[in-house]
Amino acid sequence: MKCFIQQDITVSKLASLLKIPRQLLEDCNEGLSKEIYLRGTNAALPALSVSNSADCGLRDELSVYIKLHNIPAYLPAPIIHLKETYSSTDCYSDIQLLSNSFPFVRKSVIGQSVLGQPIIELSLGRGPKKVHLNGSFHANEWITSCVTMSWLFEYVTALLEDSHYRGYKARDLYNETTLSVVPMVNPDGVDLVLENLPKEGSLYEKVKKINGDREDFSQWKANIRGVDLNNQYPANWEIEKIRKIPQSPAPRDYPGDRPLTEPEAQCMAQLVKDRNFDRVVAFHTQGEEIYWGYLGREPQEAEMIVNEYAALSGYLPVRDIDSHAGFRDWFINERKLPGYTVELGIGSNPLPIGQFTEIADKSRGIFWASLYM
Repeated sequence: MKCFIQQDITVSKLASLLKIPRQLLEDCNEGLSKEIYLRGTNAALPALSVSNSADCGLRDELSVYIKLHNIPAYLPAPIIHLKETYSSTDCYSDIQLLSNSFPFVRKSVIGQSVLGQPIIELSLGRGPKKVHLNGSFHANEWITSCVTMSWLFEYVTALLEDSHYRGYKARDLYNETTLSVVPMVNPDGVDLVLENLPKEGSLYEKVKKINGDREDFSQWKANIRGVDLNNQYPANWEIEKIRKIPQSPAPRDYPGDRPLTEPEAQCMAQLVKDRNFDRVVAFHTQGEEIYWGYLGREPQEAEMIVNEYAALSGYLPVRDIDSHAGFRDWFINERKLPGYTVELGIGSNPLPIGQFTEIADKSRGIFWASLYM
């Protein structure tokens, strides 16, 4: 967050006082080129760690240079807005909290949903390896969004605390890997499942009709127009179009009239093209399986990576499934690079929030291995 500089201080000295690498401070202030923060200017600083914020001597020295009253001490809670559900409003609130408290996390709006809600990418790191993660392609799999957000909070906390995972230092991973996360690909669908639509208006009637005139949307996977976003990609899309039972908009499985008709699918495809990722991991529910192959077009390293994911999570690696037109399928088909679909948890969708801690803990290693593998 922005803080007022009340005495000239070098960037290096301020980083030292905050007990963080200079690069994190530079990344909080994108485009920083000066060596000195001048008195009377503002600088974006990360939240102080709980331990540092309790250090009276540190605060006294910092207060000579900056006003401290508006620098928050972050808490080690993984998700601030974790309640009974995790709607787009909850996700956006956590995204804002994350980007305000840790300005080295870059926030970009990469597109809009059918209803005009922002689809947000969070990115951080300086490394040459580019890894992308996403959640909530499917509406009733919304728990994937709060799980991925919890891992992000854990990672930024580890960066400030200079901690590690299984011997891999978070700050080293920051220099090795540039991480991209789209926590909620399908915000309209998530909100439909969790909150329903206002009963007034033509959209409600259209969506209700797609749902067989039922007002229970808990089994809805598609976007708000009844198109399954994970059946929208040009990787043998024609096969899925012919064999899918729904031939018109439906709560699930309808691939659309042609590939990439939906704005949510379009912006994710464009993100891949713009960022040139080396790997993608899409989080879905449920089954505790990891799908990692596509028609033999995956590279040899894909098996080594999935074996590490499996060892850390206990999930079952599955190389080949009879499915096409998914985001991961398309990425492997186009790029010949590793792509994974991870089915989090066990049970029936939508998985209850009561499983959040168990899911996040059991599959945490997949997140960290995505940074160091």
